[in-house]
Amino acid sequence: MREPLKFGRYDYASFSAFTTYSLCSLVIPLLIVSMGKSLNFPLDDGGMAAGGVLHAVRSAFMIITLLLCGFVAAKLGKRISIGISLLLCGFGIMFCAFSNAYWMLIPCLIFAGLGEGICEGLATPFVQDLHPESPERYVNISHSFWSIGIVVAVIGVGGLITLGANWRLILILAGISTILAGMLFLWKENPAKRYPESGENIDLPKIWQQTVQIAKEPHFWICSLAMFFGAGAEFGLTFWAAAFIELTFKTSTFVAGLGTGAIAAGMFLGRTYFGYIAKPGNLKKILLYCSLATIPLTSILALLKPGCMPDGLLFPLLFILLFLCGIGVAPYWPTMQVFGVNKLKNCDSTMLYIYFSAMGVPGCGIFSWLMGAAGDTFGLKGTILVVPICLVIYCLIVWFECWAKCSEKRP
Repeated sequence: MREPLKFGRYDYASFSAFTTYSLCSLVIPLLIVSMGKSLNFPLDDGGMAAGGVLHAVRSAFMIITLLLCGFVAAKLGKRISIGISLLLCGFGIMFCAFSNAYWMLIPCLIFAGLGEGICEGLATPFVQDLHPESPERYVNISHSFWSIGIVVAVIGVGGLITLGANWRLILILAGISTILAGMLFLWKENPAKRYPESGENIDLPKIWQQTVQIAKEPHFWICSLAMFFGAGAEFGLTFWAAAFIELTFKTSTFVAGLGTGAIAAGMFLGRTYFGYIAKPGNLKKILLYCSLATIPLTSILALLKPGCMPDGLLFPLLFILLFLCGIGVAPYWPTMQVFGVNKLKNCDSTMLYIYFSAMGVPGCGIFSWLMGAAGDTFGLKGTILVVPICLVIYCLIVWFECWAKCSEKRP
């Protein structure tokens, strides 16, 4: 019988980190239609690529701090580093509220991206250090709070917009909540229950040595490629879902946000369930079967349009599909990271989590921009079809790594 799950103070702090980090990542996509009208890049008039550029730039600066966060954590510790990163995220998003032109969003999102890079790189190893005996369970459950952040964003943003709140006020509230989450990490520790920081003095030569060791592993590059396309599918779908629904079906921001909420609910259920059943031996099956099932689901989304069936059937079908897509994309990021770490047991796990994230974040940014560009060129149907294409490539990579080399022993 499996050991019952046990959570402590820093588990709850990590839950808050994933929740508010998600909120900061998704509040811009949920408001992008309103922001586009206000700041002169309307999405329904050639501005979708400009909207995608916002996250592409943000992702580029996330990568910078992702690559440096191992050194930052060695100097400050993971706990303090994550706390500071959440302050950067919060202030960056809050500064966006004071932008009077499109270009002014860029430096604000760069500031947020620098904080998000540290949080992205250290949040997962932060949880693994708390539960080294079974990280595959706790990592998946912690990542499920990313989905809770989406739900909070959907209900909060949609509700406030419906009540007539300005998008600037919403960004300020999102920033403040993230700053408060950062304080949970920076608050004084209980001397009897300290976070288990590594006592090893890690310097740049040590980090370089670990990096070279990782870079020599072919499995690292294969798993990183899977991270890239899996992240493109997951975040591309999440980033553009609300805009797709609002512009295609001419709905309110609140109803469009419910579509993103349906994805989030599916992701929460999926990550919680997969975290409960995950074992080192079944991770590859979770990764492949979920992606195979999600390809037809995301393809059907592109076929839905007003008038294709009665509204009484159309919207329930749309939200059910989005919920199932959320379950399907749930394991890509956390389970692939744990799978890669289990595969490369001779490499430092913290650096692996950082570099896997550094390979996944470009997928988020590049495919967010690509889906926007496809929407400007081919319409919103072209935007959504990028997701199943990513999933097909992802499936091929996972199959190659986990089954094609059948003579090699698998974890």
